[in-house]
Amino acid sequence: MLATRNARTKLLLAVGATLAAAALLTGCVDGTTNGANGNNDGNTAGANEATGDTIKIGFSGPAADHGWLGAINASAIAEAKKYPDVDLVVAEGTNDANLQISQVETFINDKVDAIVLLPTDGAALTGVAIRAMEAGIPVINVDREFSSTFAARVTILGDNYGMGVSAGTYICDSLKGKKNALVAEIAGIDSLPLTQDRSKGFADALDDCGLKVSNRVAADFTVQGGEAAASQLLSAAPKLDAIWNHDDDQGVGVLAAIQAAGRKEFFMVGGAGSANVMREIKSGNSVVKATVIYPHTQAADGIRLARLVAQNKALSDLVENEVPRLVRLNAPVVTKQNVDKYIGAAFES
Repeated sequence: MLATRNARTKLLLAVGATLAAAALLTGCVDGTTNGANGNNDGNTAGANEATGDTIKIGFSGPAADHGWLGAINASAIAEAKKYPDVDLVVAEGTNDANLQISQVETFINDKVDAIVLLPTDGAALTGVAIRAMEAGIPVINVDREFSSTFAARVTILGDNYGMGVSAGTYICDSLKGKKNALVAEIAGIDSLPLTQDRSKGFADALDDCGLKVSNRVAADFTVQGGEAAASQLLSAAPKLDAIWNHDDDQGVGVLAAIQAAGRKEFFMVGGAGSANVMREIKSGNSVVKATVIYPHTQAADGIRLARLVAQNKALSDLVENEVPRLVRLNAPVVTKQNVDKYIGAAFES
């Protein structure tokens, strides 16, 4: 289908641009350039895993008020424990930007070797992250992007636009050209750029197959918020063909609302990739037929890259001599056909 190819082309072009930008920026970090021979001899996988100088990494993230964030924190701590040369200092999770700023200031004063930061608000934490960078402490920005490129040495992002494209493409393919299909969307927090990106990707993918969102509500990534938003949606839409729910944590409440309403004429696609939703998919007896992964391992990746940066190492699978400036993770769709590949590493809502 030409339309579907157009949506996928947009996504591939965006990914290609990201990789190209990362390659161009890699050689310019801290005023250094890549070696003339263009290889990273000495940064093999074995060399990277070998114990090096002990480094202290400060980690700060939001309060673990739902399963995905809890998994973010747990995976970061578990990753650090794999390395005897990593001393991880974990700040208490918080949704207070001012408190998180003070945590980063403490890391700066303690002269840690690197900071891994999932900001409660990327814009609000930008200033203190720049101060850390100016103090010679590399900052690894996770998930919620700072508002300045000077605030981070490495930025690790999930693909929020790609999530929307993946969900919309799956729904288009499943509805098999049903032009009058009614497609609903249960978003996360509308004020967040990540939610806006997910909705934009979803709308673009649906548009490419001649569909649009007929009913939309926003929740807050919590079970209670998901149940309230879904109840509102189901009351307003007596008939639906498909729903995309942005977040599997709030999906627990969404499924409760669907069960309470006795509705089953539609199918649902989730978001994030929780184990409980994957079990629903695997059962074959649920309205949930798929979910789109938003990796909860981003902070663990941050710990690993912080270690490499602090020890002046590179990624062994790249020719470049330094760790890239930007890493954007994939957003695959999990269905009954491939669920066994993903369920073992999934988080619990």
